[in-house]
Formats: sequence, C-alpha cells, structure tokens
Amino acid sequence: MDGEKQSEPPPRVARLVLVTPEGAVIGRLALVPVDLPWWQDAQSVVLAVREYHGIDVTILRLLEAVRDRPHGGEVTYLAEVAQPVPAEVWAGRLEPHPLRQSYAEPGGPAADLAWAARILAGHGLAAAGMPVQIRSWNLSSIWRIPVAHQTVWLKVVPPFFAHEPRVITALAGSPVPELLGHDGGRMLLAEVAGEDMYEAPLPRLLEMVTLLVELQSSWTGRVDQLRSMGLPDWGGPALIAAIGDVTERASEALSRNELALLQRFVSGLANRFAALESCGLPDTLVHGDLHPGNFRGTERTLTLLDWGDSGIGHPMLDQPAFLDRVASEYVETIKEHWARAWLAWLPGCEPARAAGLLAPIAAARQAVIYRRFLDNIEPSEQVYHRHDPADWLRRTAALLRAGS
Repeated sequence: MDGEKQSEPPPRVARLVLVTPEGAVIGRLALVPVDLPWWQDAQSVVLAVREYHGIDVTILRLLEAVRDRPHGGEVTYLAEVAQPVPAEVWAGRLEPHPLRQSYAEPGGPAADLAWAARILAGHGLAAAGMPVQIRSWNLSSIWRIPVAHQTVWLKVVPPFFAHEPRVITALAGSPVPELLGHDGGRMLLAEVAGEDMYEAPLPRLLEMVTLLVELQSSWTGRVDQLRSMGLPDWGGPALIAAIGDVTERASEALSRNELALLQRFVSGLANRFAALESCGLPDTLVHGDLHPGNFRGTERTLTLLDWGDSGIGHPMLDQPAFLDRVASEYVETIKEHWARAWLAWLPGCEPARAAGLLAPIAAARQAVIYRRFLDNIEPSEQVYHRHDPADWLRRTAALLRAGS
C-alpha cells in the first residue's frame, strides 16, 4: 500500500547483523551501498553483500534505521548465513517479540522454502535453480523460485493478511493468479504471463476498471461468504468506529484545525453513510490496493494481483487509489467509464455521487489500515508506517476543506 506521494528518497546503505540458522549472533558487516532505496527490497541487499563481502545471506528483518521515514539512508538488517564468516563484534541484543513473523526469525525462510518444495513436488515439479529472495518486511516475504520453463512465487504474509489465499481460491476462474498451494499465510503462486501495468495506456486502464466492476458485481449479495473468509469489514458501522478510533489516537500529530474538522466528520459519518446507501451500490468485495501496478498482462489478458489488502465495503472505495496513480489527463475519462460500468450492472444507481461522498471516507480508511499494521507488527518495523495514519488523516481533512 502507498501513502502520500513522496519525493525520491536518498540512496540506501545497509549494515547487516549476521546470525546462524540456529540464531547465534556472529557479528556485523561493514556498510555497503545498495542500488535501490526501498527498505523492503531484499534482493538488492543480497546482491550488494555478495559483491562487497563475497557471502550469501538471507534478509530476516529491519533492526534499525537512521531516517524516520522510508526509504533510503542508513539501515541495519538482521540476516542469516549458512555458517560463520569473519565479522565485526556487534554489541547489541536480539530480543524475542510476540508480533514477530516466522519468516523474520532464523530458520524461518528455510522452513517456508521447504514447504514450497513439498507443494512443487505434489505438482510433479522441482526447483531448477536457487530461490531468489525478493522482499522481506512486516507485510510480506516474497521469493522467486525457478522451475523448468517457468517461475513460481512463494509469498508469506502475516495473520492480518492471511485471508489472501482464501480470496484467491474463491476467485479461481477469474482473472487472478493461479494458486498452487497455501497453508495459513503461506502461498505458492504460478507465474502470471505478461508485464506489470504501471505505465498502461488509457485503453488498458479502462479494461482494468471493467474487470474490477465485473468481479465486484459478481460478489454483491454474497457478503456473508466474504465474512466467512475472514476479510476485514469496511461497512458503515465498522468503519465509523475505526475512523473515530484512529482520529483520537492520532490527535497529537494533527493541528487543532485538522482535529476539529475530522471530529465533525466523524460525528457526521452515520448521515454520510446513509446518503451513500441511497446511491444504490451494495457492499461487496473491495480489492483495497487497486492501482495499475497491481495488474499484470499481455495484449490479450489482464490479471489482478495482491489481494492481501482486500475487504468488504462499498465498491467505489477502490477508485481513489487507482486515480491517484494514473495521468491526470485520464482521470475524467476513467471516472465516466467507471460510472457507466456500474450503471450497466445496476441501472439507476449513482456511482458518481457515491464516489464524491466516499472520497474522504476512502482517505480515512487508509489511516485505519495503517493503524492496523502498526498495532500488529513489532516495534523495529513500525518505522515503515509510523507517520501514515496522521498523513492520511491530513489528506482526509484537506478533502473535507475542499468540499468533499
């Protein structure tokens, strides 16, 4: 998920504290420059350490960062090596934490890869080369595994995203990734043909909207089934309570005027949701992180990826994030297409009015989401999201001032 758009971060330099697979501390390595600034990108760190120190490591988790906002700057990771190597003395301590993910512990990634190997064997497949670590942070661990004539992806997510494989299973036959196997937050996914769609032209963007509306319309009237899969509830009562809570908890980071505006917004949410209901679009499956980069496709196909942020709520909750990531000259055309797509499914509904009513709710929902992350991840990893609840509430206040 993404918060406010930010300027390009400074370069990243990484220091690694090394442990054995059993968790014994070996020491630390000298700083190395890393090609990419994004803290959760593990592959670039692994490559840098291999180049500068001549060793292979597995990144486990972030220990410390100099900057208080991601990304770039000096960061310290905990990393695992197969056997001891020369290293400087490290005087720190590694303490257990109840919110730590299994893949952030020594031996955790190896256990995930062993599980993936068993799933592959059940499909008559085996790895054709060394797995490549792509990402490791509080929201996911991702590995690319080469298999003969193809690639598969191992993704492991924390408990608050563990509904993702259940959603993908329920959507089988729709334009979603193929799930080869899953166990709790672990999932093994087949390669999706094509390219990422970050820079998609307008016709493909309109196809994305059509695809989403077709998916969502097929899940209207099936909210109980979605609840049974453990998806978070972003319906009126639940979201009103959550927005009130995150506003109160972020109050010290907000200006007096922002807080007053948000408090009035919260007190009027019941009326806003009543007006929203009168627009005629029922709650359904919400992707939760809809943007062009979460689509992958060929000239003839589109696949919608990354269902970990999905939930139950108003379908137009997905619109703001999508519009934030497209060229400004496309926005009005996409809005009009979105409205026509829903009117084709539900004649007489009012998608455009619903989108206007939802704009500040959608921004406040982002604050709720990031607050949920912070409440469910260990302290050393909270730096990724620490400012996001207040940032999104400021954006909510700005929308309210503008008349939303």
